[in-house]
Amino acid sequence: MLFLIFVAGLWAGLQNALAGGGSFITLPALILAGMSPLAANITSTVALFPGQVTSGLAGRKLVTGVGRLPFYVLFIVSVIGGCLGGVLLLETPSSIFARLVPWLVLFATTMFAIGSFRRKKTEATVHIGPKAAAFAQFCIAIYGGYFGGGIGFLMMAALTMAGLATRNAGATKNVLAGVMNASAVAIFIWSPMVHWHEAIALGAGAIIGGLGGAWALHRVNERLLRVVIVCIGILLTIALFARPV
Repeated sequence: MLFLIFVAGLWAGLQNALAGGGSFITLPALILAGMSPLAANITSTVALFPGQVTSGLAGRKLVTGVGRLPFYVLFIVSVIGGCLGGVLLLETPSSIFARLVPWLVLFATTMFAIGSFRRKKTEATVHIGPKAAAFAQFCIAIYGGYFGGGIGFLMMAALTMAGLATRNAGATKNVLAGVMNASAVAIFIWSPMVHWHEAIALGAGAIIGGLGGAWALHRVNERLLRVVIVCIGILLTIALFARPV
């Protein structure tokens, strides 16, 4: 079972680095290992964190702010939002957010597709301003600290709608995902719901997968990358609506 969890982490790390949505691979794997949904959610967040840090560092040269919004502002709102989300998770049941996940992923995939394929080839068209981008990131960070499923798509949608190229949005998203999860992990690490053997196996796979994804992020054709991300979003949305809640 630990080997299968390692493979799930490998897949999740690769997917997180390229597009996001890796927790939808890890959560079912951990639940199948016998954990409750809440324990699986917390263990997944802790386990995926090292892989997010690794992929974020590997793609750091592409990390940037959004227009007049400097990166450090995105960093700060991600820390605060992630911390709030982590506290919220420990205080409330996850069933409400679990019901919202399919709609959030559907919305994020739609926004990412619109933001990517309606832009002119010669220049990026900004759809939202710096304040809206900061607020969107803060809301995503709260959600990320609470549940985390689909945060990659939500951030890709927000960052590309704000005018970032797909490569830069992907790299920036990887760093911000690690930042917001760092806040949640700092809270979760003391929780008895963390299953450490499974977390270590999952985390090891995620680190290797994250490195592979960061390598691919520098080399994949940008238009192809957009198409792949949208396709993954569509498949995830269908799977999430089809699963029993």
